[in-house]
Amino acid sequence: MKNYLQWMIKGLAMGAADVVPGVSGGTLAFILGIYSRLLAAISAVNMTAVKLLLRGRIAQLWQHIDGTFLLCLVTGILLSIFSLANVIGYLLEHRPVPLWAFFNGLILASLPVLLRSVSWSALRLVLCGAGVVFAVAIGMLAPVQLNPAPYMFFLAGAVAICAMILPGISGAFILLILGMYGPVMLAVTELQLGIIFLFASGCLVGLLSFSKLLNWLLQHRHDATLALLIGVVIGALYRIWPWQHEQQMLSPWQYQQQLGSHDLLLAVGSLVAGMMMITLLMNLERLFNPAAAVKAKE
Repeated sequence: MKNYLQWMIKGLAMGAADVVPGVSGGTLAFILGIYSRLLAAISAVNMTAVKLLLRGRIAQLWQHIDGTFLLCLVTGILLSIFSLANVIGYLLEHRPVPLWAFFNGLILASLPVLLRSVSWSALRLVLCGAGVVFAVAIGMLAPVQLNPAPYMFFLAGAVAICAMILPGISGAFILLILGMYGPVMLAVTELQLGIIFLFASGCLVGLLSFSKLLNWLLQHRHDATLALLIGVVIGALYRIWPWQHEQQMLSPWQYQQQLGSHDLLLAVGSLVAGMMMITLLMNLERLFNPAAAVKAKE
């Protein structure tokens, strides 16, 4: 039960991140230590899984796809998305600075752990730099607005889910760039089941295909892939700078002159809260399973 609760809490954190344009649920999975397991579980949905299903070997199928882990994680993600969509939408409109500061705290607190996870070399430093450049370039793209046809929800889901499982690239921001963020959020808040089904179907197709590529890279080029992903996470800080306007980074005092209160004290408090939360989440394994943690140290 402790493991189940731990996975569900991490799913809640991932879901909250996925709702915000600029933050990636994949980033949270990466810094919480479940990224490789998540990719492996998703990649296990293959022909072997289909054969087990057709033969009625449900127990073996469940074990093959790491079903309990996926169920707990997905439950947490869905609970978070449906419960926090309105709250985060309100904060984005009325209190964006502390919200962005909170997610900055999440990433900044995790960076030392991520950097220690790689055996660095000149090539891996170059890959890390390339990841930074890639993430900043994505963050500089301008959003568009459109009135989407139904099939576009399927395509948007397939594209956005690739970003959602890629640390540092926000699936919600990709939706914003495509002009699909508003329509998708409206469908979620108003429970437009047909639209939600189309979007979810696109997500499923994109997830099963892209996760296999990432899983292969982590298995065969582990440290090089981690270096690239860490760079993408660092580059994502550009997109979620708290004091920004029309994709331009401002100082708190420039922000105050142009848009009103800079919410500096609230932003600092939110930053600290984000750092404290990610520190707690990153230590859930030790908190819930102290015996396993002691054994690992030995």
